[in-house]
Amino acid sequence: MLPLLLILLLARDPRHYVVPFTRQAIAIDGHLNDAAWATAPWSEDFVDIEGDARPTPRLRTRIRMLWDSTSLYIAAQLEEPDLWATITERDAVIFHDNDFEVFLGPDGDARAYFELEVNALGSAWDLFLPVAYRDGGQARNAWNITGLRSAVHLAGTLNNPADRDSGWVIELAIPIRDLATAEVTTAVPRVGDVWRVNFSRVEWDLRAEAGGYLKVTDPATGRPHAEHNWVWSPQGVVAMHEPEHWGFLEFAPAARGRR
Repeated sequence: MLPLLLILLLARDPRHYVVPFTRQAIAIDGHLNDAAWATAPWSEDFVDIEGDARPTPRLRTRIRMLWDSTSLYIAAQLEEPDLWATITERDAVIFHDNDFEVFLGPDGDARAYFELEVNALGSAWDLFLPVAYRDGGQARNAWNITGLRSAVHLAGTLNNPADRDSGWVIELAIPIRDLATAEVTTAVPRVGDVWRVNFSRVEWDLRAEAGGYLKVTDPATGRPHAEHNWVWSPQGVVAMHEPEHWGFLEFAPAARGRR
């Protein structure tokens, strides 16, 4: 694993999250009211994937994380006035809906990595890339986070444009043992270890129609407007699959209570 300072120098203005260790139980229910979460700081608000070259996202997104000897815990809070999701199949292309995405590179070298996408229905798509797409990599869609625990809490009503919603919360528990493959020699992290990580939010422009939502289309092409890509650590380009531009996840010991 490369030293953290060298990795930071090679990356493009990356963000850095120090994740506290917890000995407290966490109920994966989407409510984030377990005592353990009080020790996990909220991240910076998400920005456009291109960084300062693009406007600040109109809706707030942020994450927080914890870890223990078995799992990495991730919580995301997404502001959303129009809760919408349609996809129910496991391993479908979830980003055709509004979604939240996790990218993890446990070896810290920006090579092999994992991706997880979740929509407001709790539908998930998990995949593994031994090599990035641009380098000829092929996603292994058959790979699953077999012990994944997840929950979505909606502050509003799904697929109902007659009201105004507040947002949604995603809570995830990813078993560390599920992130070990022939290409990723992941063991239980130790204090001081550093992984590559980023988070993305895909947001489509919607319009109300027939009691539901449809994507806003370009009259000239008949195709939906391009999605918005909001991320924790800016990539500089509209491409999440450039892991050398992701942020850094540093494993820390247990922290004192903090909100």
